[in-house]
Amino acid sequence: MEFLTTSEAADYLRLGERKLYELVTNGAIPCTKVTGKWLFPRHELDLWVLSGMARPAGMLMAEPPPVVGGSQDELLDWSLRESGSGLGSMTEGSARGLERLQRNEVMAVAVHFHSLDPEGNLASDASVTALRDAPDLHDAVLVAFVRREQGLVLPPGNPKRLRGLSDVLALGARMAMRQQGTGAQMLLDVLLTRAGASTRDLRRVETPALTGPDLAEMVRAGQADCGVATRAAARSAGLDFVPLVWENFDLAMRQRSYFRPAMQALIRFLSERRLRQRAEELTGYDPSPAGQIRFAA
Repeated sequence: MEFLTTSEAADYLRLGERKLYELVTNGAIPCTKVTGKWLFPRHELDLWVLSGMARPAGMLMAEPPPVVGGSQDELLDWSLRESGSGLGSMTEGSARGLERLQRNEVMAVAVHFHSLDPEGNLASDASVTALRDAPDLHDAVLVAFVRREQGLVLPPGNPKRLRGLSDVLALGARMAMRQQGTGAQMLLDVLLTRAGASTRDLRRVETPALTGPDLAEMVRAGQADCGVATRAAARSAGLDFVPLVWENFDLAMRQRSYFRPAMQALIRFLSERRLRQRAEELTGYDPSPAGQIRFAA
């Protein structure tokens, strides 16, 4: 993240330093104070300017509803409530959520895309690539929420002694699936590809689970021997867990939505100690990147 000094920020915005200090005093411009000096994140200044852009009547775009779509996550659901943001949630998976964001049907979307890089490794920024490639999202912003642990959710005691996907394939364990377009299903697909296999090689439970907790319930009820979900989902259901990867779990939105009061309430909450405490209670979360802008178009 690039920071500007007071004089640099004033030049960048074509403002006098006196006017800039007035905005700082009124809390009307994004800034931070470090060792007595004001610093201005350049990306935040760009978003601040764009958020106030006036458009001719024919170009006005409908405001999206105060809803976060995309992927389900227990810590995110809790944060939406505790932050007082007034934001609701709509769980449909990363891909469908991104489609809704493109149609202006949600204010933000929780995403965790997965793909392989040219060397056959898990791509580190698959969600950034998904935003760049999405039509009509030239004004996208990706804000880090947390990093979280994904793995195999298993019955208590792990009766089949599954230690990874190779055991699932070799033993023909019944695998609970997620619907296509979810980040968890993308993760399973790419991990299978790396192992030289595909979902056709699995003994699948045909009815897909809508969310990670739904999948965990299928395993707890004995309908499946395993499935891919978060450590937090496994713990909440009283199930065993074999870790596979740590992933980025982010919030994507349009630049004009970033400064909306509801979204700002949530983003401010991401720096609070309560979030870190709750993440530790749920287990399987790393909240250290929370609130960082990972990408801005």
